[in-house]
Amino acid sequence: QVQLVESGGGLVQPGGSLRLSCAASGIIFSIYDMAWYRQVPGKQRELVASITSGGSTDYADSVKARFTISRDGAKNTVYPQMNSLKPEDTAVYYCNGRSAILNFWGQGTLVTVSS
Repeated sequence: QVQLVESGGGLVQPGGSLRLSCAASGIIFSIYDMAWYRQVPGKQRELVASITSGGSTDYADSVKARFTISRDGAKNTVYPQMNSLKPEDTAVYYCNGRSAILNFWGQGTLVTVSS
């Protein structure tokens, strides 16, 4: 059974930092491209950051220089390190794992940036 389990969400003040985690099980983690998306009510889910199976990264313009995505093959886990958080970063963050033929989502974790 495939599972992507996110953790690490919560309330943080503007300017603060947070690191989310997505632990994958039931897949061959090394062949999957991984990504983080976020969604706010009434808006489409948007790509925040991605990292390929080979380690290449890409970021939405809105988070460049503030977020860093990484993956740990030994732990089957992908992380976004989120710094200099802004109120507009408030959203439910979703982990995504994609191979050539399969696509999986986590259940989401809420990040609230507020004073």
